[in-house]
Amino acid sequence: MIHTSSAGGIVLNSEGRVAVVSQRGVSWSLPKGHIEEGEDPLAAALREIYEETGLSDLELVRKLGSYDRYRLGADGREEAAELKTIHMFLFTTPETDLAPVDEDNPEARWVRKEEVAGLLTHPKDRAFFQAFLESDGRD
Repeated sequence: MIHTSSAGGIVLNSEGRVAVVSQRGVSWSLPKGHIEEGEDPLAAALREIYEETGLSDLELVRKLGSYDRYRLGADGREEAAELKTIHMFLFTTPETDLAPVDEDNPEARWVRKEEVAGLLTHPKDRAFFQAFLESDGRD
């Protein structure tokens, strides 16, 4: 098994909605992706959020921590050959238009906080977001 690191974030717009992204049209997650050589987690999170949502005017609120989960394959199922550590940050943005740049993530949506966990495909992504809501993500 290989171990990789990814970074991304919970991005809130001025209405308190959360940006979620579709991977290959088969699964939904928060915007995130691999940390490239020479990047720190925050730089990777900013890059990945831009690639997957088109959002570039992001204000860092704080680091949210990290969690481990298996990679999702092209079919939306877990692949136990790759364990990812995902570093997450909380951002706000005044932007409203979502325009993904990465063709592997063809769609991004603004979703009400209460509906995000039900949309996320991976159980660990759902659990992470639910813990965020329970700790301090409520209005």
